[in-house]
Amino acid sequence: MRAFSSDGPEALLSAIAVCDADPESPAWRDLARVVDTASRADPSVARLWPPQATGAQPADAALRRELALELRELASRDTATRHALTEWLRRHPGPARTPPSPTPAATTNVISGDAALHGPSVQARDVHGGIHFHPPSPAPRPLLPVPRQLPPVTARFIDREADRRALNALRTQRPPHAPQVLVVSGLAGIGKTTLATHWLFEHAGSFPDGQLYADLGGPTTDGESGPVSPAVVLEAFLVALGASSVPAGIAQRSALWRSMTSGLRLAVLLDSGFTAAQVRPLLLSTPTGLTVVTSRSNLTGLRVDGASVHRLAGLPAESAVELLAVGGGTRVAREPTAAREVVRLCGRLPLAVALASAQLALSPHRSVSALADSLSRGQDAVGTLRIDGEAVIRTALDMSYDVLPNESRALYRRMGLLPADRHDLSLLTALAVEGEGPRAPGHAPDIADTTVNALVEANLLEETGPGTFRFHDLVQPHARRLGEELESPGRHERTLRGFVDWCLSTAASAESILTPSHRLPGHDHLTRTTPPTVLDGPEEALGWLDTHRNGLMGAVRHSARAGWHSSCWRLTDLMWPLFIRLRPSEMWIEAHRLGLEGARLSGSRQGEGRMLTSGAIGLRNAGRYPEAADWYRQALEMAVSDDDVRQQAQAMSGLGHISLLTHRLDEARDHFEHALRLRESIGYLRGAALSRRRLGETALAGGDLATAAGQLRRAGTELDALGETYEATRVLALLGHVLERGEDRDGGIRRLREALARFRAGDARSEHWEARCLEWLGQAAESRGDHAESIRRYEAARDLFRRLSPEDAQRLDDRLRQL
Repeated sequence: MRAFSSDGPEALLSAIAVCDADPESPAWRDLARVVDTASRADPSVARLWPPQATGAQPADAALRRELALELRELASRDTATRHALTEWLRRHPGPARTPPSPTPAATTNVISGDAALHGPSVQARDVHGGIHFHPPSPAPRPLLPVPRQLPPVTARFIDREADRRALNALRTQRPPHAPQVLVVSGLAGIGKTTLATHWLFEHAGSFPDGQLYADLGGPTTDGESGPVSPAVVLEAFLVALGASSVPAGIAQRSALWRSMTSGLRLAVLLDSGFTAAQVRPLLLSTPTGLTVVTSRSNLTGLRVDGASVHRLAGLPAESAVELLAVGGGTRVAREPTAAREVVRLCGRLPLAVALASAQLALSPHRSVSALADSLSRGQDAVGTLRIDGEAVIRTALDMSYDVLPNESRALYRRMGLLPADRHDLSLLTALAVEGEGPRAPGHAPDIADTTVNALVEANLLEETGPGTFRFHDLVQPHARRLGEELESPGRHERTLRGFVDWCLSTAASAESILTPSHRLPGHDHLTRTTPPTVLDGPEEALGWLDTHRNGLMGAVRHSARAGWHSSCWRLTDLMWPLFIRLRPSEMWIEAHRLGLEGARLSGSRQGEGRMLTSGAIGLRNAGRYPEAADWYRQALEMAVSDDDVRQQAQAMSGLGHISLLTHRLDEARDHFEHALRLRESIGYLRGAALSRRRLGETALAGGDLATAAGQLRRAGTELDALGETYEATRVLALLGHVLERGEDRDGGIRRLREALARFRAGDARSEHWEARCLEWLGQAAESRGDHAESIRRYEAARDLFRRLSPEDAQRLDDRLRQL
């Protein structure tokens, strides 16, 4: 573990003292979050916050110093604390300090008078053997945020002591050099996820490199349970760990996953696994990590992978009665026999007991005996389903629904009709007041709050974030059944139409924030019967797209099924920032297939062209080159027919890129030259510069270094003038590589080093291009016979490629073995 890098506790102490002057300042609030992060690794740190002697008075010096020393010491051994503290000091460094000036002896070796030797030197009469000078180590790379993806723990967690001890025992029994896999199995509603989450939080200090979470069972946007493809989960995990690009195939993603997690002390929670085949590609292969899988089945197929299985039973009777008393209060103590009967009828399943407890809370005058009678009658009505507990849950859900206010029951049914797994308060407000007649201004939010809160109080809905809600997996099918049975066909359609309109309006807001130049004329005139969710800035807009990606895809699918063709392709087009920023490859392709059909059925040539070019990018990124080329050719034919020059250039450039990727260089050059002429004819300067860059890459691939250098020089000049920092830096690196391979080796190496520095920090930061620059610098060193330098550069590039591209990492390993 690296020691925390700072110039002693004084820097941290002075920064704390400065922000302590204003406890309401952002620095003070950010420091509170640092202490919270540190407390997860060492709970004793929490006693030092806030460092105030009395009341709200500023902290005294002794308390501040103790806090600074504790944080600094913990940062030396805990990755999450070190990252949080480093980031806080970077943002709130305290008063500037001037470092002491170095003495002449520290930087030079004085000979006599004004003569001096600069840099390392050796003074000796005789020298035997070699002399080696070691330059100072480079500054450490900035740390990526440590993923902490576990679901939030519930406020009340009762018992499960025996189960926690059992998991601890299974963990300690494994061989020290074998990967650890634990399966927690049990009935629906038994509390598998809750137990696993609490247990992993208790052991968070053992996994300083992070905790990853994935729900493998859905629900999907069609409203059914998964299974979720392991390729989709791997894509999300790799991005969370910092991968700048994700391979298209599951085999390549699995290889990159193993490379990136090798040696990491990482915990992974795979929730609601369906089969061993679904789970197996996601398992950690390093003995330093831990994979926990929850499933309704035992997943015995994972035993061959060394998995240990712990089957979760219902709560002990005493603990179940304690949970019932949360809502039942003293009534449970007054009627112990009836209370035990209730928890028996609930199968001691935590979900069923919690629902029964909520019933008592919502009906303060109802006896526990009356509740037991109702549950018993409900079980009789469903016959054989009594054995596995599902009947009790359905009965409890029916009872919870029956005692809701009318507005909450209506909202519950309408939410069940939606093909979404997350719901914003703005959407629920519209659903809650739909068809309820005119309301006083400002009255709708109050109605929605009351209506939603009743669902939350009844344990039918849970809040997953500020203003964001979801159904439990067992609750959503119940709500959908009631919606389909009790809502009229007309109301059913209005509810889904309002949902799609909400997706359109909020996606349009996100697009205008994240990619305003992508806005297509006509989107501003969409019919918006449902107000959008308010998004405050790029981070919130991207977060909304990420949270609601399944709901957005559900809206696209429903629009296709319902024949709302214009909504189908327009929503797909508005989801562009989701596709280009988060790159969910399979969703990208599916949405554009549906959108393309929708555009054609609606007669929109504009929409058809957009779906073809945007969809082709998704196909190309997934490695489906022939199909991507076909889509580009269709887009080109349309653009020629419509005399749309810019769209022609876009399609032509796309065809050129596919030709370059498949090493058909003559075709690639013809396509890029054609695209360049088209872009120059309409004054599209950025596009023209990018076409020249592609022509430079094509010439480089063909060994024509002079042509490549000329194209790249001009492209770089034009991109610099347009302020395109990232694209200009990529051109700079390519130009350096070309010159180094030609006659200007020194100029090429100088440009490669400049590009490398830019890719490591600032607006042009890119680990992929950093690795490419390192490899090219390694080639340059090898060509001039500097084997030590070439090995150093190749190893640095290989270490980056291990996280980004296993194939490139293997190629560099082979190269190193040949040196």
